[in-house]
Amino acid sequence: MPRFFVSERPENGLLTLRGEDAHHVGRVLRLQEGDALTLCDGAGTDHDCEIVAIRTGEVVCGVQNTHPSRGEPKQRVSLYMALPKGDKMELVVQKAVELGAFEICPFLSAHCVSRPEKTDKKVARWQKIADEAAKQCGRGLLPHVHPVIPVAEAVVRAAKADTALFFYENETKTGLRDALQEGVGGTVSMLIGPEGGFAPAEADAAVQAGLRSVSLGTRILRCETAPIAALAAVLYAGGNM
Repeated sequence: MPRFFVSERPENGLLTLRGEDAHHVGRVLRLQEGDALTLCDGAGTDHDCEIVAIRTGEVVCGVQNTHPSRGEPKQRVSLYMALPKGDKMELVVQKAVELGAFEICPFLSAHCVSRPEKTDKKVARWQKIADEAAKQCGRGLLPHVHPVIPVAEAVVRAAKADTALFFYENETKTGLRDALQEGVGGTVSMLIGPEGGFAPAEADAAVQAGLRSVSLGTRILRCETAPIAALAAVLYAGGNM
């Protein structure tokens, strides 16, 4: 069933799509009056609707049923991702949202190859990718892509989670599986580095802040592969699959 996000609340049992979404309904999907679609408020509530009128620039929908969104995991997982080079971040954002990430927090660390002076346009593009992924996969929330921050700030924020995980390429004692056997909290943070890994001082700071240093195994994963593998494992351990 087609799915769209709306910012307004139902009024007299009606919700209205406007702009690009209205164009997509009428011109691309070619839906007609009487067709069904789902409108989500972006805060975890779905409205099962039926199209009652299609006008120039807007589609009016009648709310048939309202219920909690079924596409949200039990945990709120925050992905702290060091900036990778090229367009790899686009893939990370898309797949993280599809898997169930609550928010994505890009950061700059010592070994980041990509060090753009201005990142506003990149963040806006990543947010658009996140929004489209959320629509496609049936999410009940629109995950937020935050502005790029320094690694020190990322560590401080990540340490506040119930389950705070630091994925370190030089960790040899504790695997992710070991850490997850202790349980998964209601909020989870995952700190993942760039192509060159973390600097020793950054690793020390993460552990001292309270993050649990874990390994993803004996194989070296690409920086865009690691968050996908880690997120899937964490959500599986949290009882979401």
